[in-house]
Order: sequence, then C-alpha cells, then structure tokens
Amino acid sequence: MSSEDKLFDLMTKMYADLKGSQDKMYSEMKEGFKSVNQRLDKVEDRLGRVESTVLKIEHSHGEKLQALFDGYALNTEKLDRIEKEVAKHDEVILRRVNS
Repeated sequence: MSSEDKLFDLMTKMYADLKGSQDKMYSEMKEGFKSVNQRLDKVEDRLGRVESTVLKIEHSHGEKLQALFDGYALNTEKLDRIEKEVAKHDEVILRRVNS
C-alpha cells in the first residue's frame, strides 16, 4: 500500500469519525431543543393561566370598587338631604327665639 493510499484511508477514517461526531452532536442538540421547547410550552401555559387569573381578580375588584363608590355617593346624597332638613329646623328655631 502506498503512502498516498494510507493517507487517503486515514483521511477517510477521520472524515467518517468527524461525520459520526457531527451526527451525534446534531441528535443531542435536537433532543435538547425538544426539551427546551417542552419547558417553554409549560411556561407559556402557566403564564396564560396567570394572566387569566389576574384578569378575573381585576374584574372582581373593579366591581367591588364600583360598589364602594356607589355607596359613597349614596351616603353623600343622604348627608346633603339631612343637612337641608337641619338647616330648615335651624331657621324655624332662630325665628322662634328672635320673636
């Protein structure tokens, strides 16, 4: 066997080894990405559930705040009516005292 044949055989073997290593690395990377994608899908699913929960809480709190504001408005109206009635009574009392 000539030195050229030996060199060719060596290069062929090195190429086959390199190709095998590349194939193995590609396969491992593909599995790794598959795992990362699965984990990312789980994170996105959890995020979707969290966003849904946050929206429900915001809606619920919005309704409760509106009820509080409505109650505050009703109390203000009631106090205004009471104040008007007290003012009427004050006028009557002052007229009686001054007469």
